[in-house]
Amino acid sequence: MKQIPVKTDIEAQETFKTEVLEPLVEQAQAGKLSLFFVDAAHFVMLPFLGYLYSLTVRFIKAASGRQRFSVLGALNVVTKEVVTITDHGYINAVSVCALLQKLHAQFRQLPIVVILDNARYQRCALVEETARQLEIQLIFLPPYSPNLNLIERLWKFVKKKTLYNQYYAGYEQFHKAISNCLEQTGTTYKQDLDTLLVAKFQSFKNAIIQP
Repeated sequence: MKQIPVKTDIEAQETFKTEVLEPLVEQAQAGKLSLFFVDAAHFVMLPFLGYLYSLTVRFIKAASGRQRFSVLGALNVVTKEVVTITDHGYINAVSVCALLQKLHAQFRQLPIVVILDNARYQRCALVEETARQLEIQLIFLPPYSPNLNLIERLWKFVKKKTLYNQYYAGYEQFHKAISNCLEQTGTTYKQDLDTLLVAKFQSFKNAIIQP
């Protein structure tokens, strides 16, 4: 059983997917533009437990505190290349502007289009003005549409590889493990991600929703 956010507008999602998202993917695959999916992941240094059946109570070591490593990423829909801005705290509008500038510096040979959600620090005057100056087109997803943001799958993959059933004695080990995983998306994990990050998007159009 899978969950659908209660505020999801299924009709709006379907219209966006067929009239905006899929045509953009086709243009990117044809080499007419560079298309990126942008989102932030906030990795908190806490235990991510697996499952074990046991007749006795078992204990594991767990890190204390709630140190946070935040990654703002841009995923290229064609090459699967990941461009990141990281912070040992929170992502904000300045972080998004820095990412746009990084994209412009690396990919300005083609028109750049960025797909992103409606987080306040992304849909603000500073970010929109920076995008305008850099001639980057921003396209915002319908509200509550993580299923249409391709980079969400990458974050789940990184968590599975670096957090689940893992123990880190210190914060430095923790954030380096995440960074190392992201650095290997085009090498060690390329085959896995080429399959996982296929630009096919889940539709709820014919979903059976339980009351």
